[in-house]
Amino acid sequence: MDVVVDYLGERFIIELKIWRGDSYNSRGEKQLSDYLDYFHLKKGYMLSYNFNQKKEIGVKKIHLGNRVLVEAVV
Repeated sequence: MDVVVDYLGERFIIELKIWRGDSYNSRGEKQLSDYLDYFHLKKGYMLSYNFNQKKEIGVKKIHLGNRVLVEAVV
């Protein structure tokens, strides 16, 4: 699911995903990067819901060229 938020003149792209493995996650990062290109933005957000018992939760920044993806796993 994709969410585009316009708030006080700022636009934010948020990608919501359910964790289904590394390859699925990589495709989500690519999809978010494509949205950032389309909207001419430099920063996007991805929220992954992971229901595995041995998950690594947290927030990390991923640099893809001149873009920054902030990814949170919960």
